[in-house]
Amino acid sequence: MRIEGKVVLITGASEGIGAACAREFAASGARLSLTARNEEGLRRAAPPDALIAPGDITVDQDRRRVVALTLERFGAIDILINNAGAGLYQPSWEMPLDEARSLMELNFFAPLAMSQLVVPHMRARRSGMLVNVGSIAGKVVLPWMTLYSVTKSALGTLTEGQRVELMADGVRTMLVCPGYVKTGFQANVRAGHSPERVQNARRFAITPEQCAEAIRRGVERDARTVVTPPSGWLLVLAMRLFPAIVEGRLASVNGTA
Repeated sequence: MRIEGKVVLITGASEGIGAACAREFAASGARLSLTARNEEGLRRAAPPDALIAPGDITVDQDRRRVVALTLERFGAIDILINNAGAGLYQPSWEMPLDEARSLMELNFFAPLAMSQLVVPHMRARRSGMLVNVGSIAGKVVLPWMTLYSVTKSALGTLTEGQRVELMADGVRTMLVCPGYVKTGFQANVRAGHSPERVQNARRFAITPEQCAEAIRRGVERDARTVVTPPSGWLLVLAMRLFPAIVEGRLASVNGTA
């Protein structure tokens, strides 16, 4: 898809990958609609001509508001980037169910609800792309964040299913699976902390700008799945071919071997 002139709605755009996507897509000539709970962060991330709509996408009224404002300003939504999300470092067997439901609400149900608001407009124009920012954890379950992995796996399945559902309507979908990205994710997790060996791996992490560039390139070539960095595919392949070995290594990192 050619990005110049396209209307791009980005959730979680106040920092990290979302803010980097705002810069990347603006540099490619896109018209932007940005939403997040942090209004100050949105204003820092937004180019001068962007639409800013602060809000919480887990709230139905806020979701409807940002979509309505975007359509009112630009008349269309060509690309929806479902980027907003959060993490939890807590074993599944002890996580309070209300916390688990809250995580699923943000990481899965909010992107689903956003797509339900946007897809009818895309179908009417027989054009558009849904971009869901998942995680490598959605491909290979990371035991130090099992329920986070569950939410991202569900998001990936949704992306693949909607691709087939909407194929005849000219609407495409793309799943993004970042590895370790240098963002505020670690500091903003809702509970717990990652194993020390995972924290030490931060020096191998990619930047939000590198992730955003991979997303932009994926949109341009109509990719089905973007894994960034590409070396992440090796972990996915290893899990498929040698699951017991990979699970043993992950358990060792997690301190549960």
